[in-house]
This record gives sequence, structure tokens and C-alpha cells, in this order.
Amino acid sequence: MFDEILTLQQEFSLRKTQVENTVKLIDEGNTIPFIARYRKEMTGSLDDQVLRELYDRLLYLRNLNEKCEQTKKLIEEQGALTDEITAALENAKTLSEIEDIYRPFRPKRRTRATIAKEKGLAPLADFIMLQLSDDDILKEAQKYINAEKEVETAEQALEGAHDIVAEIISDNAEYRKIIRKLTFDKGVLEVKAAEPEKESVYEMYYDFHEPVKKMAGHRVLAVNRGEKEGILSVKLEAPVEDIYNKLKKEIVFSQKDDVVQFLTEAIDDSYKRLIAPSIEREIRSELTEKAEESAIKVFGENLRQLLLQAPIKEKVVLALDPGFRTGCKVAVIDGFGKVLDTGVIYPVPPHNKIDAANKILTAMINKHNVNIIAIGNGTASRETEQFAVNLIKTLDKEIYYIIVNEAGASVYSASKLGAEEFPDYDVALRSAVSIGRRLQDPLAELVKIDPKSIGVGQYQHDMNQKLLGEALGGVVEGCVNSVGIDLNTASPSLLSYVAGISGTVAKNIIAYRQENGPFTNRKQLLKVAKLGPKAFEQCAGFLRIDGGSEPLDNTGVHPESYAIAEELLTKLGYSKSDLTNKGLDLSKKIKDVKALATEMNVGEPTLNDIVKELEKPGRDPRDEMPKPILRSDVLGIEDLSEGMIMRGTVRNVIDFGVFVDIGVHQDGLVHISQITDRYIKHPLEAVSVGDIVEVKVLSVDPAKNRISLTMLLDGDASKSKPEQKKDDTPKKAFDKKDGRNNKRKNNNKK
Repeated sequence: MFDEILTLQQEFSLRKTQVENTVKLIDEGNTIPFIARYRKEMTGSLDDQVLRELYDRLLYLRNLNEKCEQTKKLIEEQGALTDEITAALENAKTLSEIEDIYRPFRPKRRTRATIAKEKGLAPLADFIMLQLSDDDILKEAQKYINAEKEVETAEQALEGAHDIVAEIISDNAEYRKIIRKLTFDKGVLEVKAAEPEKESVYEMYYDFHEPVKKMAGHRVLAVNRGEKEGILSVKLEAPVEDIYNKLKKEIVFSQKDDVVQFLTEAIDDSYKRLIAPSIEREIRSELTEKAEESAIKVFGENLRQLLLQAPIKEKVVLALDPGFRTGCKVAVIDGFGKVLDTGVIYPVPPHNKIDAANKILTAMINKHNVNIIAIGNGTASRETEQFAVNLIKTLDKEIYYIIVNEAGASVYSASKLGAEEFPDYDVALRSAVSIGRRLQDPLAELVKIDPKSIGVGQYQHDMNQKLLGEALGGVVEGCVNSVGIDLNTASPSLLSYVAGISGTVAKNIIAYRQENGPFTNRKQLLKVAKLGPKAFEQCAGFLRIDGGSEPLDNTGVHPESYAIAEELLTKLGYSKSDLTNKGLDLSKKIKDVKALATEMNVGEPTLNDIVKELEKPGRDPRDEMPKPILRSDVLGIEDLSEGMIMRGTVRNVIDFGVFVDIGVHQDGLVHISQITDRYIKHPLEAVSVGDIVEVKVLSVDPAKNRISLTMLLDGDASKSKPEQKKDDTPKKAFDKKDGRNNKRKNNNKK
């Protein structure tokens, strides 16, 4: 069995105490956000991404150990457990290795080999495989002629023995391990078109071949999808000659021609009929699993950056959900997300009621003092944008517009949650509200939508949906807790992602708020139904109360550390009443953090966090992120020309490049080779969703709606660098995780 602590320690390059403490905290029922934020002394300040990965690996190892014990028990029940098998099981590093060891003992359906064994031919098979006799095997086979068992000739006896030997070879775990490695190292994936004349998006794979071990994840997923759709046929070409030579070397040592021929034929039959099909399935499954793991990691990183985009606070937004026949739905939303006004206008074909639309929007803009127009990027977006630009030019106030990615807005608007939140609005009006709110506060609005529907991944619908859902849920949870939320304004969706709070408890918090008014201190959470002391411990530090009876409730300081925070304020000549939204400049008054931590009997990381929180009560880390680009004029793809330099926003990061919104309704692609002049394995090493970048147009193809861009600008390499977020932890975490993943072997997900 695996020593979980030692294995995790080695794989993650951590100290033993770090792993032991982390596993203990997990086993005690603590959430990952709570451990990452408030137990830094115990974990050595591991961040939530590392903790989640360690947690996943811990579950896998425990599952592996459990499977090992179950398999031992099953083999022992058959009276076949030996010291050699026990050692092999305990040294197995993956579930597939355990499966290989158990294969000979697994109850089988009736095979050719089992039929031969029923005829009493197993001893003949053993005799031939031992290769110890000088006797002719045909002569030996004559001893097994038995009319009652339908073995009428020596040749029939040898045929049965052949089937038994072929199955023995197939069931040998070591042979399968050898074949699997050879196939992975030297195999080639051959892809052909099912109908070569048929046009499709898979044309680059119509005559495609690549070594298995070099297959990039996005190509694996693309080929899988093409095969599933019946457009591509896929075959794994194995190094058959190398495999045969290796098996012969392992199995055949006799010099007798009849034995050599018999065993060679058995090897050939065993490989072609029994081994090759399953090895191909296993390797393709492994390729898919690794591709999915990588794609999920990229999707998660993109989602993290999207959710942590800077909110546009205290601005009144007029949101437009474009449409042709049904018109553009309008929603005016104040700076706190409250809907002030709604309506429908018809400024685009087939209606073209431009004057009426101008009149309605101008009145709304003046009445509610609108600052920004948010336009969804769906159907009729281009025409609606042109209308909005023309309208802005007629106004006597400065207003900008922005195109908002509306991916998932329709999912929310048609959901039960959307209906509960806006029962009096139709689906399209709810969508307009969602578009406006996601500009004001991306995190608060996007948590209402299934992360898979937000549109920042690749091949997400082809992946293991359970694993994808778990991973993305963890990302959303991490984002919500890293930002912190206002207890008195948060929606049930937002509350449900706070550490320790379930969907039911989130609804109970809302109910308590409605019955008793706003929370005035965190301790009131203990009065909420089903929110006990453990849940309070997990969630309290992530919930903010602005203007409550306890000033520390508007910080990320955990209630368990209030006494330390108050002592710190006193030592530095302040009191809690001095805490304001502007904060205090405490850092300059602390000469030696380590000495002060020792004096106050508190961990240094915790003290640093408390100081940071007291300096900026109610702080929102997203405020330090780049702001979205606001526009006042419109461009189309036809306005672009080669060599133009533009500023844009990174909308999606994928394995082979990034898509950048440059304001022309069609995101341009920056290939990975055009991102930076240094070598990178993945675009995420250099750029993230939400980055503001300067790009140059390489080529434009209006017919195919394709724009090729580069971030490598001539004469000034610095211009090609993205406008960095002050907190670039996610990028570093990605690189570190990538390194750890490379060290692991066969780290399959559950």
C-alpha cells in the first residue's frame, strides 16, 4: 500500500509536516478556501490551487489503496494469493496496473481458452510453455485425444492448447505493461476522412498521422470529436515488429522448431485478437484523459481570470440584448445592480424604427443618468452597436459603450433561478439584465450560470462532465472566497460558493435577512437555520458587513483573530473606531514583523494578512485588475488592414493561442508563436483572460471571418507584453502545477 503522506510529499516537493497538517485539516472537514486563507502556519502558506490538487491526489491514492486491498481479498478468496502477487499489487502505481494484475483471476465469460480447459487441455498448454522436454509436441498432444470431450485428433488438442497459451500471454501483467509502453513510445495515430470529398472543419485531419507521445491535447480532442461525428476514422498503428520481438524474447527460449512455431503463432494470435484492441482502447483513453485534464486546467484558469475581472462600480448601465425580429431588449441598472427601467426597441432590420428607438433610449439615459451602454455580442450585435454609436454622437454628455460577451445569458434567463429573481420579466429581458450586471460585477453575475456555458474553454462538451463540473466549481469557489462578499447584498448563488455554505444554508441566510433586516454583525450568522459552529468557522471570514456594529466584520480578518487584531491596533496607537474605508498605514509602524509575531504569539503569515486587511477594510482585490476597454466608435472587419496596431482584451486562451477582442465583432487569433519572443509551452505562461494587450494585424479574411494577429510588435518588444495584473498568482500557479504534473507518472483523475 502507498504511504499517502510520503507519496504526496515527494510528488509535490513539500515538507512532511506540510502534508501531514494539510491531510489532517482536510480529514477534519475543513474547506479548501478556509485552509488556504486561515491555516497558513499549518500548511506552509500553500495556495488554494495547490491544495485542491493535493486533495484530488489524496483521494486518488486512497482509492488506489482501497482497490489494492479489495483485489488482494478477491484473489485470496480464490486461494491464489502469493507473496509475488501481493508485492506486485503493493507496488502498483495506477489503477490500470492493479487491473492488469487481477486480469488472470477475473471471472471470465466462456472463451475459447475456457472451453479448451474444460476439455482437459490445460496440462498440454503448460507442457508446451515450460519448453523443458525434447519430445515432439504433436506426440505429447496425442495423449489428450478424448472422443467424449470432443478432442478427436492431436491437432485438435494443439488447437485448444494454442487458445489457452494465447490467453495466458494476454493475461500476463508484465507483458501488457511492455506492450503498452512500446505502443505509447513508438505508436502512431493514423487519421483518415470517412468521406474525403466532403467538406468539414476537420479537413486538416483528412490525412493526418502523428506519434502517439507527441499528440497535443487539443488535437486529441478534435480527432475524438471528428470520429464521434462519423467524419474521421482513427486507428492506432502499433510497432508490431518490436512488440513481437520483445514477446518472443520473453516467452520463447526453446530451440525446437515445432515449439518455436507453436509459441510464435500463439503470440501472434494473442496480440492481434486479445491484446492489441484493448491496448489501443487504453492508450486512446489515456490520451483523452490527459487532454481533458489539460483542457480543464486551461478552462479553469480562463474562468478564474474572467471572474476576477475588475468590476465597474457605481456606474449606471443601460444594457441592450440585441435582436432582429423580436427587437432589442433594454434594461437600465443602477450602480448597485437594481433594475431601474426596462423596455423594447426596434432600431435594426426588419423594423428599422430608429427614431423611436433614439427617443426611448435618450429619455432613459437622461432620466437615470446612464454612464455606459452594454451591448450583448449575439445576434444583431453589429447592427445594434452601429445604432448605439450614432445615438452617442447625438447626446450632450460623455457616454461610452462596451460589447459584453453574453455567453450563458440565455441559459440564466431561462433557468429556474432567473425566473425566481425576475418573475415579472420575460426571458429576453432577464438576459438584458444579466448582460448589464455582468459588466458591473462579473463575479456576482456569472456565478448564476453553469461555468461550462460561459464560453472560455475548448471542447468542454466532449469532456468528462463530472470532472469538469468539479474543477470549475472549485475555481468559482476559490474566486468568490478570495474576493469576499457582502453578506447583506449577496445573492443565493453567490452565497452558495462561500466556504462552508450549502445551497440550502444560502437560502436560509436570505430568508433571515428578509425577516430580520440586514445583518449587523457576523455572530448573527449562528442564528441562521442549519448554520452551526463548524459552518460559521468556515464561512465567517469571507463574509463582509459594511457599516455594522463590529468594524472588523468589514475585513477579511477571521473572528477567531479579532483579539489579535485589536491588540495590534492598540500596540500601534489605534482603535477599531479608526478603521475606515481608507484604512490605516500600519506597515510603516511595524519595524520587525517576525519579532512582533513572536511577541503577540501569532504566526507571521496570519499577522501579515491581518495588517493587510486593516490597512484596506472592505478592499476588493479585483480593483487592481485592468479595466475593460470602453469605446465610442465602431469598427468592422472590413476596416482592418495588415499592419494596423490596436488595443484589445484577451477573451479566451487555448492550447495553440489566444483570442483577442479588438472591437470588430470577430475575435482575432494570436497563435502561440506570435505571443512572445521567448519559448513557452502554453499561452497561459504569458497571457490570461482579461489582459489588455496591444496587437498588430497580420492578415484579414472577411470571407471566412478570420483575423490573424501578433503581439510581437516591431521595434518595441515591451509593447507586446500584456498589461499585467498586479496579482499574477494564477499564472505562476499554472507554471508550478505544470511542473509538478510533469513529475508525476500516471496521475490519472478519479
